[in-house]
Amino acid sequence: MCTSPHVLDLTTCLSWDTDMLPFSVQWSRDSSLWRSAHKNRLNMAFKGEDHLDSLPLPVQRMHLIQVDSVQRWMEDLKLMTDCECMCILQSKPISIEKDEQNELILSSQYSTCDNLQLLLKRAWIISTELTRIAQKLEKNRWQRVHSMTVRVNCHVRSMINEYNTFTRNSSEEMHQFEKLLIDKCSEFTAFTERCIQTEDEQILKSMKSCISETLTTIAQYFGQLIELVLTHEVQNLLRQIELSDSVYITESAISSLFSLTQEGAHLCRIIAKEGGVVALFKICRQDCFRCLYPQTLRTLASICCVEEGMHQLEKVDGILCLADILTDNTHSEATHAEAAAVIAQITSPHLRFTQHLSSFLENMEEIVTALVKLCQEASSGEVFLLASAALANITFFDTMACEILLQLNAMKILLAACSDKHIVDTPYSRDQVVTILANMSVLDQCASEIIQGNGVQLLMEMLFERSSSGNSAEVAACERVQQKSAVTLARLSRDPEVADAAVKLSCIPRLIKLCRSPTERNNSDSVLVACLAALRRLAVMSPDGLEDSDFQQLVKPRLVDSFLLCTNMEESFV
Repeated sequence: MCTSPHVLDLTTCLSWDTDMLPFSVQWSRDSSLWRSAHKNRLNMAFKGEDHLDSLPLPVQRMHLIQVDSVQRWMEDLKLMTDCECMCILQSKPISIEKDEQNELILSSQYSTCDNLQLLLKRAWIISTELTRIAQKLEKNRWQRVHSMTVRVNCHVRSMINEYNTFTRNSSEEMHQFEKLLIDKCSEFTAFTERCIQTEDEQILKSMKSCISETLTTIAQYFGQLIELVLTHEVQNLLRQIELSDSVYITESAISSLFSLTQEGAHLCRIIAKEGGVVALFKICRQDCFRCLYPQTLRTLASICCVEEGMHQLEKVDGILCLADILTDNTHSEATHAEAAAVIAQITSPHLRFTQHLSSFLENMEEIVTALVKLCQEASSGEVFLLASAALANITFFDTMACEILLQLNAMKILLAACSDKHIVDTPYSRDQVVTILANMSVLDQCASEIIQGNGVQLLMEMLFERSSSGNSAEVAACERVQQKSAVTLARLSRDPEVADAAVKLSCIPRLIKLCRSPTERNNSDSVLVACLAALRRLAVMSPDGLEDSDFQQLVKPRLVDSFLLCTNMEESFV
């Protein structure tokens, strides 16, 4: 397991933890895009309540302890004081009655969801401490290794005790791993205590390899125990969902399941392997649970960020169920929006495991039609964002989708929506719209639709897209809008009518500025390449629109030479 007697490799031992830590979003598209949708879109999800706000988002809990030191201290305070108490109590229960509920145990005051969050938080701290011990061990900082070992020992005991206070049916295998882990932690503490009592370099050197092996074993036991615990809790939640007829109990279980999906891809894999996708689609096929459809679909969208979730969706005819929901006008807009979110997830062009979704092609026309209608009738920017994102992904998924969109007058609907600032209100929404336009622009019939809908004017406006907040995700979205609008112009300008409209709207001067001014394009090379391509296409149609210096530098040379010239301009400004 270790590369040398003195080098501890925890990568494989703690692989569950790197997955558990929140990755920006479970969905593969830009995290802020989905956070923007999730933040407000589901006030309508269940009797006017936003359940999402009451649940931990990836940026609200685990990331706090990585971002702000004061917030980290406040988050860790209870755990650290527990740790100090454990140093004295040595994990002895206050009450001698096994069946007596001790009022002093905080865990009993919380719901299953809260208890799992506390468990995950404790697990994250233990994982971090084990990694730090390995680093200190490499530097032979024995005093620090010992103090951190004592702390890990206490955290492990606290985590096991806390978990056992709110679970009543843990398996024998779990108890075995608990005992193995506690025994190994005690052995580890004894090892490090002997190390700080000697100064003999030879003895320390011989003990270092034993400590390294023990640390690796602890990491293995710890990872296996957490895997068992999480699997056990997921099984309990899914059992509740499958067996309960109560809307309240089912809602609570789905909420807890959703909160687990927000902790990372590894938990999504566990949920998928334990039959989570199957159980949730059963809910979506029962009319008595209609009020839970938005919440259920939201959880499905999170689980389907992993390959195991996608395979399960295919096995239970999930695509057909989603198509039925989208085409059923009796469902609420919130339900349709969440179904669109699932479609957006499973068709993401960034996922490499969508090719097996053969059933999607069979239902694509119905789904696309329903999504276009949802875009047209969207009552909020969040609903439009989800529907348009699903459409944008589908245009990558299959080229036939562009032809269907053209037949449905989707171009006209999208262009009209862009004029409503309450509907298309963020760079993320404009990114989806311009993605659809760019992919549809390969069709010859698209040019006339663009002219009729004043689309060239919109593309010109998108070349000026700038972030108002300076947020890195929003800046990246603005870059994509600029790039795709330039690509769309380049493709459509093969039509003389479009090229003439672009020239009249002063697209050429704007493209030149984007090429020559790095700050206008936020130093983006992809925007530069797209603008050079669009400029060259327009120059062919209207050579009089360029000054000689612009023509000599940006049009006449090879594209790569013009690119290098413009990037060198960037260096000269620094």
